[in-house]
Amino acid sequence: MRIFRAMLMLAHLAVVLMLFGTMLNAYVPPRIFPYLNLLSLAFPGLFILHLLLCLVWIVSWKKRAFLFLFLTLFLLQPAKRWINFTSEKTEAGNLKVLTINVKGTEYGLVETQDYLKAQDADVVLVQEFGGEFPVNGYDYSAHHNIVAVTSKSKILEHGKIEMDSYPGSALFADIKINGQIIRFITVYLHPFSFEKQKVKPADDFEENKAKSKYILKQLIPNFKRHQDEVEKIREVIQKSPYPVILTGDFNAVPNSYEYYQLSAGLQDVFVAVGNGNGTSFHDYKIPIRIDYIFASESLQPVSYQIDRSVKLSDHYPVIAEFKIKNP
Repeated sequence: MRIFRAMLMLAHLAVVLMLFGTMLNAYVPPRIFPYLNLLSLAFPGLFILHLLLCLVWIVSWKKRAFLFLFLTLFLLQPAKRWINFTSEKTEAGNLKVLTINVKGTEYGLVETQDYLKAQDADVVLVQEFGGEFPVNGYDYSAHHNIVAVTSKSKILEHGKIEMDSYPGSALFADIKINGQIIRFITVYLHPFSFEKQKVKPADDFEENKAKSKYILKQLIPNFKRHQDEVEKIREVIQKSPYPVILTGDFNAVPNSYEYYQLSAGLQDVFVAVGNGNGTSFHDYKIPIRIDYIFASESLQPVSYQIDRSVKLSDHYPVIAEFKIKNP
């Protein structure tokens, strides 16, 4: 029993080290060590395993439980990026923003446009749609490759963010709303394009081994592409003379290199005012959050919603409201 507990202790320490390793994604770019970014994909499973092991030590009345519970305090913020609970906001918003990956509207263009019209957001930011994205009641739009911005208010200026890895695309649009100019950015980072049959677990060990190699072959080069894309987006954010609302399909999970870099200096609206599970991509049978709304600290978010009542694509719409005060 003593040997078993020692092995369990070592295993628990290894899990904790991997969880803390995800924090290094804030500093270590994929071109230096891409494998570190893999840990962000495993974070939910590792965190659940960590909590279960903590429970084992508590039930066993082992003092090491206090050590692991103390370490858990440092993991709460990374965990909140997946599952979060905040107090209800009573203040009403006067800016509604909706972002959605429509996946080429293969689920239905008319249905998607009807839904967006009914939502009545002030600004709609779209990914995976080629060309302008017209919605009744919205007079202004801009697009670049497969991303678009549609707005009720006039777009003062817009520009494409050049990327070398199409279909990775990004676009900014400066819009004056409620007396304040805000730079909206819609982003679609290069996709992983997995073949579902090649990532679905099998009963055969050798087949699973081959599938693991296939997954790594897809992931590692994409992490490096994302680094280049993120650098160009960060430059547009940093040079913005206005507060920023950054949205889109990042094809990256919380605690990844992409997450840390793109959220730098911005607030994750889900963490600020969101509740429940942050999962936004439903095509796989595991929880994945890859769609985001980030905002400058000067902007006040009051609500955040992932609308799981509709399936307009393999991504759920993500909606946030802000209280914009005249400068």
